Amino acid sequence: MALSAFELYSIGIGPSSSHTVGPMRAAARFLDVLRSEGHFDGAARVQVELCGSLGQTGHGHGSDKAVVLGLMGEDPETVDTDTADDRFREVKESHRIMLGGTRELPLDDEDLVLHRRKTLPGHPNGMIARTLDDAGNTLVERVYYSVGGGFVVDEDALGADRVVQDTTQVELPFSTGKELLAVCERTGLSISDVMLRNELAWRSADEVRAGMLHLWSVMDQCIENGFSTEGTLPGGLKVPRRAPAIRRALNAQVRPGDHVDPLDIMDWVNLFAMAVNEENAAGGRVVTAPTNGAAGVIPAVLKYYTTFVRGADDDGIVRFMLTAAAIGILFKENASISGAEVGCQGEVGSACAMASGALCEVLGGNPEQVENAAEIGIEHNLGLTCDPVGGLVQIPCIERNAIAAVKAINAARLSKRGDGKHTVSLDQAMKTMRETGRDMSIRYKETARGGLAVNVIEC
Repeated sequence: MALSAFELYSIGIGPSSSHTVGPMRAAARFLDVLRSEGHFDGAARVQVELCGSLGQTGHGHGSDKAVVLGLMGEDPETVDTDTADDRFREVKESHRIMLGGTRELPLDDEDLVLHRRKTLPGHPNGMIARTLDDAGNTLVERVYYSVGGGFVVDEDALGADRVVQDTTQVELPFSTGKELLAVCERTGLSISDVMLRNELAWRSADEVRAGMLHLWSVMDQCIENGFSTEGTLPGGLKVPRRAPAIRRALNAQVRPGDHVDPLDIMDWVNLFAMAVNEENAAGGRVVTAPTNGAAGVIPAVLKYYTTFVRGADDDGIVRFMLTAAAIGILFKENASISGAEVGCQGEVGSACAMASGALCEVLGGNPEQVENAAEIGIEHNLGLTCDPVGGLVQIPCIERNAIAAVKAINAARLSKRGDGKHTVSLDQAMKTMRETGRDMSIRYKETARGGLAVNVIEC
Protein backbone atom coordinates (compact mmCIF):
# COMPACT_ATOMS: atom_id res chain seq x y z
CA MET A 1 0.00 0.00 0.00
CA ALA A 2 1.36 3.42 -0.94
CA LEU A 3 0.08 6.97 -1.02
CA SER A 4 1.60 9.77 -3.01
CA ALA A 5 1.84 13.35 -1.81
CA PHE A 6 -0.06 14.30 -4.95
CA GLU A 7 -3.01 12.22 -3.76
CA LEU A 8 -2.98 13.91 -0.37
CA TYR A 9 -2.77 17.37 -1.94
CA SER A 10 -5.28 18.12 -4.65
CA ILE A 11 -6.57 21.26 -6.32
CA GLY A 12 -10.31 21.58 -5.95
CA ILE A 13 -13.33 23.72 -5.27
CA GLY A 14 -14.59 24.91 -1.89
CA PRO A 15 -16.11 24.82 0.58
CA SER A 16 -15.41 21.21 1.62
CA SER A 17 -13.17 18.40 0.44
CA SER A 18 -15.38 15.68 1.91
CA HIS A 19 -18.72 17.35 1.15
CA THR A 20 -17.95 19.12 -2.14
CA VAL A 21 -14.87 17.65 -3.81
CA GLY A 22 -15.70 14.08 -2.77
CA PRO A 23 -19.31 14.05 -4.02
CA MET A 24 -18.24 15.66 -7.31
CA ARG A 25 -15.61 12.97 -7.79
CA ALA A 26 -18.09 10.25 -6.81
CA ALA A 27 -20.60 11.51 -9.38
CA ALA A 28 -17.88 11.55 -12.02
CA ARG A 29 -16.88 8.03 -11.05
CA PHE A 30 -20.50 6.95 -11.46
CA LEU A 31 -20.47 8.43 -14.96
CA ASP A 32 -17.46 6.28 -15.77
CA VAL A 33 -19.34 3.20 -14.54
CA LEU A 34 -22.30 4.00 -16.78
CA ARG A 35 -20.04 4.35 -19.78
CA SER A 36 -17.90 1.29 -19.05
CA GLU A 37 -20.91 -0.95 -18.44
CA GLY A 38 -22.82 0.31 -21.49
CA HIS A 39 -25.71 1.97 -19.65
CA PHE A 40 -24.99 5.62 -20.42
CA ASP A 41 -27.17 5.77 -23.55
CA GLY A 42 -29.99 3.76 -21.97
CA ALA A 43 -30.38 5.85 -18.83
CA ALA A 44 -33.69 7.70 -18.68
CA ARG A 45 -33.22 9.14 -15.21
CA VAL A 46 -30.45 9.59 -12.67
CA GLN A 47 -30.96 9.72 -8.92
CA VAL A 48 -28.63 10.48 -6.01
CA GLU A 49 -29.16 10.17 -2.26
CA LEU A 50 -26.81 11.94 0.14
CA CYS A 51 -26.72 10.29 3.56
CA GLY A 52 -25.30 10.92 7.02
CA SER A 53 -23.25 14.08 7.29
CA LEU A 54 -23.51 14.64 3.53
CA GLY A 55 -27.27 14.94 3.92
CA GLN A 56 -27.26 16.83 7.21
CA THR A 57 -24.90 19.62 6.16
CA GLY A 58 -24.92 19.12 2.39
CA HIS A 59 -26.83 22.29 1.55
CA GLY A 60 -24.34 24.44 3.46
CA HIS A 61 -21.38 22.64 1.93
CA GLY A 62 -22.72 22.71 -1.62
CA SER A 63 -22.90 18.91 -1.83
CA ASP A 64 -25.98 19.01 -4.07
CA LYS A 65 -24.28 21.46 -6.42
CA ALA A 66 -21.16 19.28 -6.48
CA VAL A 67 -23.17 16.18 -7.41
CA VAL A 68 -24.94 17.99 -10.24
CA LEU A 69 -21.68 19.36 -11.63
CA GLY A 70 -20.05 15.95 -11.34
CA LEU A 71 -22.90 14.30 -13.22
CA MET A 72 -22.43 16.93 -15.91
CA GLY A 73 -18.84 15.78 -16.32
CA GLU A 74 -17.03 18.45 -14.31
CA ASP A 75 -13.88 17.87 -12.26
CA PRO A 76 -13.02 19.75 -9.04
CA GLU A 77 -9.63 20.85 -10.34
CA THR A 78 -10.87 22.36 -13.60
CA VAL A 79 -14.51 23.38 -13.01
CA ASP A 80 -15.16 27.08 -13.59
CA THR A 81 -15.81 28.38 -10.09
CA ASP A 82 -17.18 31.66 -11.47
CA THR A 83 -20.07 29.98 -13.32
CA ALA A 84 -20.69 26.93 -11.10
CA ASP A 85 -23.49 28.53 -9.06
CA ASP A 86 -25.32 29.76 -12.15
CA ARG A 87 -25.12 26.37 -13.83
CA PHE A 88 -26.48 24.64 -10.75
CA ARG A 89 -29.28 27.19 -10.46
CA GLU A 90 -30.22 26.60 -14.10
CA VAL A 91 -30.50 22.84 -13.50
CA LYS A 92 -32.66 23.36 -10.41
CA GLU A 93 -34.99 25.79 -12.19
CA SER A 94 -35.32 23.83 -15.44
CA HIS A 95 -35.40 20.38 -13.79
CA ARG A 96 -33.10 19.20 -16.60
CA ILE A 97 -29.48 18.04 -16.50
CA MET A 98 -26.96 17.36 -19.25
CA LEU A 99 -25.61 13.98 -18.14
CA GLY A 100 -21.93 13.85 -19.00
CA GLY A 101 -22.42 17.14 -20.82
CA THR A 102 -24.12 15.37 -23.75
CA ARG A 103 -27.45 13.76 -22.77
CA GLU A 104 -30.34 15.82 -21.43
CA LEU A 105 -32.32 14.03 -18.71
CA PRO A 106 -34.96 15.11 -16.19
CA LEU A 107 -33.75 15.91 -12.67
CA ASP A 108 -36.54 16.74 -10.25
CA ASP A 109 -36.24 17.52 -6.55
CA GLU A 110 -36.99 13.91 -5.63
CA ASP A 111 -34.06 12.75 -7.77
CA LEU A 112 -31.53 14.52 -5.54
CA VAL A 113 -32.30 13.82 -1.89
CA LEU A 114 -30.38 15.02 1.16
CA HIS A 115 -31.35 12.72 4.02
CA ARG A 116 -31.35 14.21 7.51
CA ARG A 117 -31.49 10.88 9.35
CA LYS A 118 -30.42 8.11 6.97
CA THR A 119 -26.82 6.93 7.40
CA LEU A 120 -24.98 4.24 5.46
CA PRO A 121 -22.89 1.62 7.28
CA GLY A 122 -19.45 2.31 5.82
CA HIS A 123 -18.83 5.95 6.78
CA PRO A 124 -20.77 9.05 7.89
CA ASN A 125 -20.34 10.52 4.39
CA GLY A 126 -22.35 8.10 2.24
CA MET A 127 -23.85 8.55 -1.22
CA ILE A 128 -26.09 6.32 -3.34
CA ALA A 129 -26.20 6.87 -7.11
CA ARG A 130 -28.46 5.05 -9.54
CA THR A 131 -29.89 5.26 -13.04
CA LEU A 132 -33.31 4.10 -14.20
CA ASP A 133 -34.64 3.05 -17.57
CA ASP A 134 -37.86 4.31 -19.20
CA ALA A 135 -39.93 1.83 -17.19
CA GLY A 136 -38.45 2.97 -13.89
CA ASN A 137 -36.28 -0.11 -13.43
CA THR A 138 -32.84 0.32 -11.89
CA LEU A 139 -30.06 -0.12 -14.41
CA VAL A 140 -27.06 0.60 -12.19
CA GLU A 141 -26.73 1.45 -8.51
CA ARG A 142 -23.51 2.24 -6.66
CA VAL A 143 -22.64 3.33 -3.11
CA TYR A 144 -19.75 5.70 -2.53
CA TYR A 145 -18.13 7.07 0.61
CA SER A 146 -16.34 10.40 0.81
CA VAL A 147 -13.79 9.56 3.49
CA GLY A 148 -12.06 12.92 3.92
CA GLY A 149 -9.66 15.07 1.94
CA GLY A 150 -11.59 14.44 -1.29
CA PHE A 151 -10.81 10.70 -1.21
CA VAL A 152 -13.68 8.54 -2.49
CA VAL A 153 -14.10 4.79 -2.08
CA ASP A 154 -16.90 2.45 -3.08
CA GLU A 155 -19.02 0.16 -0.92
CA ASP A 156 -16.46 -2.65 -1.03
CA ALA A 157 -13.91 -0.55 0.89
CA LEU A 158 -15.34 -0.95 4.37
CA GLY A 159 -13.44 -1.28 7.62
CA ALA A 160 -11.33 0.86 9.89
CA ASP A 161 -8.79 2.14 7.36
CA ARG A 162 -10.50 3.11 4.11
CA VAL A 163 -7.42 4.50 2.39
CA VAL A 164 -6.72 4.48 -1.30
CA GLN A 165 -5.03 1.21 -2.13
CA ASP A 166 -2.03 1.50 -4.44
CA THR A 167 0.23 -1.47 -5.05
CA THR A 168 3.14 0.69 -6.23
CA GLN A 169 6.34 -0.34 -4.49
CA VAL A 170 8.14 2.65 -3.02
CA GLU A 171 11.81 2.63 -2.08
CA LEU A 172 11.48 3.52 1.61
CA PRO A 173 8.06 2.42 2.87
CA PHE A 174 6.75 3.47 6.26
CA SER A 175 3.33 3.27 7.88
CA THR A 176 3.94 4.74 11.34
CA GLY A 177 5.92 7.59 12.81
CA LYS A 178 8.24 5.11 14.47
CA GLU A 179 8.95 3.41 11.14
CA LEU A 180 9.56 6.77 9.47
CA LEU A 181 12.11 7.75 12.11
CA ALA A 182 13.79 4.36 11.76
CA VAL A 183 14.10 4.88 7.99
CA CYS A 184 15.65 8.31 8.59
CA GLU A 185 18.12 6.88 11.13
CA ARG A 186 19.11 3.97 8.88
CA THR A 187 19.60 6.08 5.77
CA GLY A 188 20.68 9.40 7.25
CA LEU A 189 17.97 11.10 5.20
CA SER A 190 15.61 13.85 6.28
CA ILE A 191 11.87 13.22 6.23
CA SER A 192 11.48 15.28 3.07
CA ASP A 193 14.25 13.25 1.40
CA VAL A 194 12.47 10.01 2.32
CA MET A 195 9.26 11.33 0.77
CA LEU A 196 11.12 12.43 -2.36
CA ARG A 197 12.71 9.01 -2.80
CA ASN A 198 9.27 7.42 -2.51
CA GLU A 199 7.68 9.88 -4.93
CA LEU A 200 10.17 8.74 -7.56
CA ALA A 201 8.10 5.56 -7.85
CA TRP A 202 5.48 7.65 -9.69
CA ARG A 203 7.35 10.55 -11.31
CA SER A 204 10.79 12.08 -11.81
CA ALA A 205 12.51 14.37 -9.31
CA ASP A 206 11.98 17.32 -11.64
CA GLU A 207 8.28 16.51 -11.89
CA VAL A 208 7.97 16.24 -8.12
CA ARG A 209 9.66 19.60 -7.67
CA ALA A 210 7.57 21.28 -10.35
CA GLY A 211 4.38 19.74 -8.95
CA MET A 212 5.06 20.89 -5.40
CA LEU A 213 5.89 24.41 -6.56
CA HIS A 214 2.72 24.46 -8.64
CA LEU A 215 0.66 23.48 -5.61
CA TRP A 216 2.30 26.30 -3.67
CA SER A 217 1.55 28.75 -6.48
CA VAL A 218 -2.14 27.82 -6.27
CA MET A 219 -2.07 28.25 -2.49
CA ASP A 220 -0.33 31.62 -2.82
CA GLN A 221 -2.81 32.77 -5.45
CA CYS A 222 -5.63 31.73 -3.15
CA ILE A 223 -4.17 33.99 -0.47
CA GLU A 224 -4.01 36.87 -2.96
CA ASN A 225 -7.58 36.21 -4.09
CA GLY A 226 -8.71 36.33 -0.48
CA PHE A 227 -6.89 39.63 -0.03
CA SER A 228 -8.66 41.27 -2.95
CA THR A 229 -12.23 39.96 -2.83
CA GLU A 230 -14.68 42.05 -0.83
CA GLY A 231 -18.24 41.21 0.15
CA THR A 232 -20.24 38.74 2.18
CA LEU A 233 -19.83 34.98 2.20
CA PRO A 234 -22.72 32.95 0.76
CA GLY A 235 -25.03 30.78 2.81
CA GLY A 236 -27.29 33.05 4.83
CA LEU A 237 -25.14 33.80 7.88
CA LYS A 238 -24.05 37.09 6.27
CA VAL A 239 -20.46 36.60 7.42
CA PRO A 240 -18.37 39.45 5.96
CA ARG A 241 -15.04 38.81 4.28
CA ARG A 242 -12.52 40.33 6.68
CA ALA A 243 -9.23 39.62 4.91
CA PRO A 244 -9.21 42.68 2.59
CA ALA A 245 -9.85 45.13 5.43
CA ILE A 246 -7.29 43.48 7.72
CA ARG A 247 -4.72 43.59 4.96
CA ARG A 248 -5.32 47.29 4.35
CA ALA A 249 -4.98 47.99 8.06
CA LEU A 250 -1.75 45.98 8.33
CA ASN A 251 -0.26 47.61 5.25
CA ALA A 252 -1.01 51.01 6.70
CA GLN A 253 0.51 50.00 10.01
CA VAL A 254 3.43 47.76 9.08
CA ARG A 255 4.38 45.80 5.97
CA PRO A 256 5.69 42.20 5.98
CA GLY A 257 9.35 42.24 6.94
CA ASP A 258 9.21 45.44 8.97
CA HIS A 259 9.68 44.14 12.50
CA VAL A 260 8.29 46.92 14.67
CA ASP A 261 6.26 44.74 17.02
CA PRO A 262 7.21 41.03 16.79
CA LEU A 263 3.55 40.10 17.17
CA ASP A 264 2.79 41.91 13.91
CA ILE A 265 4.02 38.70 12.30
CA MET A 266 1.24 36.78 14.03
CA ASP A 267 -1.28 39.25 12.59
CA TRP A 268 -0.02 38.48 9.11
CA VAL A 269 -0.18 34.72 9.71
CA ASN A 270 -3.78 35.09 10.89
CA LEU A 271 -4.52 37.04 7.74
CA PHE A 272 -2.91 34.48 5.41
CA ALA A 273 -5.04 31.68 6.84
CA MET A 274 -8.27 33.68 6.88
CA ALA A 275 -7.79 34.78 3.27
CA VAL A 276 -7.60 31.15 2.14
CA ASN A 277 -10.55 29.99 4.17
CA GLU A 278 -12.75 32.86 3.09
CA GLU A 279 -12.00 31.88 -0.50
CA ASN A 280 -12.82 28.27 0.37
CA ALA A 281 -16.09 29.27 2.07
CA ALA A 282 -17.06 31.18 -1.07
CA GLY A 283 -16.51 28.11 -3.27
CA GLY A 284 -13.21 29.30 -4.71
CA ARG A 285 -10.17 27.35 -5.87
CA VAL A 286 -8.10 25.91 -3.04
CA VAL A 287 -5.59 23.14 -2.40
CA THR A 288 -6.90 20.35 -0.20
CA ALA A 289 -4.28 20.15 2.56
CA PRO A 290 -5.30 17.69 3.86
CA THR A 291 -8.94 18.90 3.64
CA ASN A 292 -10.71 22.03 2.44
CA GLY A 293 -12.03 22.90 5.89
CA ALA A 294 -8.39 23.02 7.05
CA ALA A 295 -6.98 24.39 3.79
CA GLY A 296 -5.66 27.62 5.30
CA VAL A 297 -3.19 26.20 7.81
CA ILE A 298 -0.41 24.93 5.54
CA PRO A 299 -0.54 27.92 3.12
CA ALA A 300 -0.42 30.36 6.05
CA VAL A 301 2.59 28.67 7.66
CA LEU A 302 4.36 28.29 4.32
CA LYS A 303 3.66 31.97 3.55
CA TYR A 304 5.17 32.76 6.95
CA TYR A 305 8.27 30.83 5.91
CA THR A 306 8.63 32.57 2.52
CA THR A 307 7.90 36.03 3.95
CA PHE A 308 9.62 36.12 7.31
CA VAL A 309 12.30 33.40 7.44
CA ARG A 310 15.69 34.53 6.19
CA GLY A 311 17.06 32.32 3.43
CA ALA A 312 13.69 30.88 2.39
CA ASP A 313 13.79 29.55 -1.18
CA ASP A 314 12.09 27.14 -3.58
CA ASP A 315 14.07 24.20 -2.21
CA GLY A 316 12.66 24.96 1.22
CA ILE A 317 9.13 25.17 -0.19
CA VAL A 318 9.49 21.72 -1.76
CA ARG A 319 10.94 20.27 1.44
CA PHE A 320 8.13 21.85 3.47
CA MET A 321 5.45 20.35 1.22
CA LEU A 322 7.04 16.89 1.19
CA THR A 323 7.50 16.80 4.97
CA ALA A 324 3.93 17.91 5.55
CA ALA A 325 2.76 15.20 3.14
CA ALA A 326 4.65 12.49 5.03
CA ILE A 327 2.92 13.50 8.24
CA GLY A 328 -0.46 13.78 6.52
CA ILE A 329 -0.12 10.28 5.12
CA LEU A 330 0.45 8.97 8.63
CA PHE A 331 -2.80 10.58 9.77
CA LYS A 332 -4.65 9.27 6.72
CA GLU A 333 -3.45 5.72 7.27
CA ASN A 334 -3.55 5.52 11.08
CA ALA A 335 -6.34 7.83 12.21
CA SER A 336 -8.58 10.01 10.02
CA ILE A 337 -8.69 13.37 8.25
CA SER A 338 -12.49 13.36 8.12
CA GLY A 339 -14.42 15.78 10.33
CA ALA A 340 -17.50 13.62 9.92
CA GLU A 341 -15.59 10.68 11.38
CA VAL A 342 -13.48 12.17 14.19
CA GLY A 343 -14.40 15.85 14.45
CA CYS A 344 -12.22 18.82 13.57
CA GLN A 345 -9.22 17.28 15.31
CA GLY A 346 -8.97 15.19 12.15
CA GLU A 347 -8.99 18.23 9.87
CA VAL A 348 -7.51 21.31 11.52
CA GLY A 349 -5.64 19.10 14.01
CA SER A 350 -4.01 17.06 11.25
CA ALA A 351 -3.20 20.20 9.23
CA CYS A 352 -1.63 21.79 12.31
CA ALA A 353 0.57 18.73 12.85
CA MET A 354 1.59 18.68 9.19
CA ALA A 355 2.51 22.36 9.18
CA SER A 356 4.30 22.08 12.53
CA GLY A 357 6.59 19.29 11.38
CA ALA A 358 7.16 20.83 7.95
CA LEU A 359 8.19 24.19 9.36
CA CYS A 360 10.48 22.52 11.87
CA GLU A 361 12.35 20.77 9.06
CA VAL A 362 12.89 23.90 6.97
CA LEU A 363 14.04 25.72 10.10
CA GLY A 364 16.78 23.11 10.42
CA GLY A 365 15.13 20.52 12.63
CA ASN A 366 16.25 16.90 12.55
CA PRO A 367 13.75 14.05 12.05
CA GLU A 368 13.23 13.58 15.79
CA GLN A 369 12.47 17.27 16.23
CA VAL A 370 10.13 17.19 13.24
CA GLU A 371 8.23 14.24 14.72
CA ASN A 372 8.08 16.08 18.04
CA ALA A 373 6.70 19.20 16.35
CA ALA A 374 3.99 17.18 14.62
CA GLU A 375 3.08 15.52 17.91
CA ILE A 376 2.77 18.89 19.63
CA GLY A 377 0.58 20.09 16.77
CA ILE A 378 -1.96 17.29 17.13
CA GLU A 379 -1.75 16.82 20.90
CA HIS A 380 -3.06 20.31 21.51
CA ASN A 381 -5.93 19.86 19.08
CA LEU A 382 -7.18 16.59 20.59
CA GLY A 383 -10.92 16.59 21.18
CA LEU A 384 -11.56 19.47 18.78
CA THR A 385 -15.18 19.24 17.64
CA CYS A 386 -16.65 19.95 14.23
CA ASP A 387 -19.77 22.05 14.84
CA PRO A 388 -20.20 24.38 11.84
CA VAL A 389 -22.93 26.96 12.35
CA GLY A 390 -25.61 26.49 9.74
CA GLY A 391 -23.62 23.62 8.25
CA LEU A 392 -21.34 26.20 6.61
CA VAL A 393 -17.53 26.15 6.59
CA GLN A 394 -17.43 29.65 8.06
CA ILE A 395 -17.98 29.72 11.84
CA PRO A 396 -15.80 28.57 13.57
CA CYS A 397 -13.77 27.22 10.64
CA ILE A 398 -12.19 30.39 9.24
CA GLU A 399 -10.79 31.68 12.53
CA ARG A 400 -9.91 28.13 13.59
CA ASN A 401 -7.47 27.86 10.68
CA ALA A 402 -5.81 31.10 11.75
CA ILE A 403 -5.40 29.92 15.33
CA ALA A 404 -4.01 26.56 14.17
CA ALA A 405 -1.49 28.23 11.85
CA VAL A 406 -0.07 30.29 14.72
CA LYS A 407 -0.11 27.19 16.91
CA ALA A 408 1.87 25.29 14.26
CA ILE A 409 4.58 27.94 14.19
CA ASN A 410 4.79 27.82 17.96
CA ALA A 411 4.99 24.00 17.92
CA ALA A 412 7.81 24.08 15.37
CA ARG A 413 9.79 26.61 17.36
CA LEU A 414 9.21 24.78 20.64
CA SER A 415 10.40 21.46 19.24
CA LYS A 416 13.38 23.09 17.52
CA ARG A 417 14.55 24.33 20.95
CA GLY A 418 14.60 20.75 22.24
CA ASP A 419 16.57 17.67 21.32
CA GLY A 420 13.67 15.69 19.86
CA LYS A 421 13.17 13.57 22.96
CA HIS A 422 9.65 13.66 24.37
CA THR A 423 7.24 11.52 26.36
CA VAL A 424 4.30 11.21 23.95
CA SER A 425 5.07 9.94 20.45
CA LEU A 426 3.26 11.03 17.30
CA ASP A 427 1.92 7.49 16.93
CA GLN A 428 0.44 7.61 20.43
CA ALA A 429 -1.12 10.99 19.77
CA MET A 430 -2.66 9.76 16.51
CA LYS A 431 -4.04 6.68 18.24
CA THR A 432 -5.53 8.94 20.90
CA MET A 433 -7.08 11.14 18.23
CA ARG A 434 -8.68 8.13 16.55
CA GLU A 435 -10.06 6.80 19.85
CA THR A 436 -11.29 10.24 20.91
CA GLY A 437 -13.12 10.56 17.61
CA ARG A 438 -14.73 7.17 18.09
CA ASP A 439 -15.97 8.22 21.53
CA MET A 440 -17.14 11.66 20.41
CA SER A 441 -20.88 12.22 20.12
CA ILE A 442 -22.17 12.29 16.54
CA ARG A 443 -23.51 15.78 17.28
CA TYR A 444 -19.95 17.12 17.21
CA LYS A 445 -18.87 15.45 13.98
CA GLU A 446 -19.96 17.73 11.12
CA THR A 447 -23.68 17.24 11.60
CA ALA A 448 -24.52 20.81 12.75
CA ARG A 449 -26.56 19.25 15.56
CA GLY A 450 -24.47 20.34 18.55
CA GLY A 451 -22.06 22.89 19.96
CA LEU A 452 -21.87 26.28 18.27
CA ALA A 453 -24.12 25.03 15.48
CA VAL A 454 -26.97 24.86 17.96
CA ASN A 455 -26.18 27.61 20.46
CA VAL A 456 -25.41 30.38 17.99
CA ILE A 457 -28.66 29.79 16.15
CA GLU A 458 -30.62 29.65 19.44
CA CYS A 459 -29.10 32.90 20.66
